[in-house]
Amino acid sequence: MRPISDTIWITERAKTLGFDLCGVAAATRFPEMAQTEVWLAKGYAGEMKYLADPRRSDPQSVLHGVRSVIVCALNYDTQHAKSTDPPMEPHTGEPHGWISRYAWGDDYHDVLRRNLSGLVAALKERFDEPFETLAYADTGPLQERIFAKHAGLGWIGKNTLLLNQALGSWFFLGAILTTLDLAPSIGETESLPSDLCGSCTRCIDACPTDALVESYVLDARRCISYLTIELRGSVPEALREPIGRHVFGCDICQDVCPWNRRAPVTQAETFQPRTFALPKRAGEIDKVKSGSVPSDGIALSTTQSLLLPSLEWMAAMTEDDYKVAFRNSAIKRAKWRGVVRNACIALGNAKLVRGTRNGDRVSALLQRLAASPDPPISESALWALCRIQ
Repeated sequence: MRPISDTIWITERAKTLGFDLCGVAAATRFPEMAQTEVWLAKGYAGEMKYLADPRRSDPQSVLHGVRSVIVCALNYDTQHAKSTDPPMEPHTGEPHGWISRYAWGDDYHDVLRRNLSGLVAALKERFDEPFETLAYADTGPLQERIFAKHAGLGWIGKNTLLLNQALGSWFFLGAILTTLDLAPSIGETESLPSDLCGSCTRCIDACPTDALVESYVLDARRCISYLTIELRGSVPEALREPIGRHVFGCDICQDVCPWNRRAPVTQAETFQPRTFALPKRAGEIDKVKSGSVPSDGIALSTTQSLLLPSLEWMAAMTEDDYKVAFRNSAIKRAKWRGVVRNACIALGNAKLVRGTRNGDRVSALLQRLAASPDPPISESALWALCRIQ
């Protein structure tokens, strides 16, 4: 095993590359992995079949001869509003939705991948012996949270996220598997970070869909993040109203967590809310960009933002609009039909009233979407239409 000084060098080098935390864990099957198998057996993964990949329980099946896992954390918290803050609708009363904080800026997979590549390059400069590496930016068959815990980066909280006493939970995790035999950040005589959740149950109490069925156990099938991102079909009707204005992901269990009250914010531009100007009438953005229609002939919106985006804009967008707006964005994960479906549900929760400008305009939009050949869209639009009083 290489000396602990090499591990310390790696963690410090990672920070110079932009990571906020870094630690090393042995590439072994930790006890928590058996708990994951029980979780899967209960069906809590829903349609996320990739979570049952057997390689996730044994790093040796991911990279032959792997000895160590380097885990890095990257802060993405910003100083903007929380999902639990009172709605900040414009004076027009136009309904706006909520996109999870991690997806406001550039696709975090790309950011993590660049930083991890930089660390791999540094390892190759540091060590002369032959070795292999395999880097994952939240993209591989690896249970990053478990390795992060054993690398000393924090504890797994009651909301099932990794919590760090200084950073809270607003960070991404990336990992590098390597055949280098590195000294773990937490030695055999040292203790893992303590679980500091204590008797607090704020995350459990705040979940509107009761997805946290008990402390440290998430039924993903009820989680708003799963429903708005991973689920490809129709959202179960009983869960549509609790979704509220969420159109991509959910931050509630993090926003109410006491450990996030003083979490530091990042100034990195890449994680700030993306803004752009779009035509108000869906489908015309490409015409403007191509020059086939002069921009002064189309009423452009004021700056559109992924922080509290217009629900009408999201529901009305065409597939071409979607590709332009969410290029290099994590929102691609939900697919176009998923975003439109989610926006319809959020509009159904917006408490709009017929006979008002917003209510009538949204009603006309939903009537058009109710005729969509895509069942999840048409069903969600019809449901939302019935909720406009």
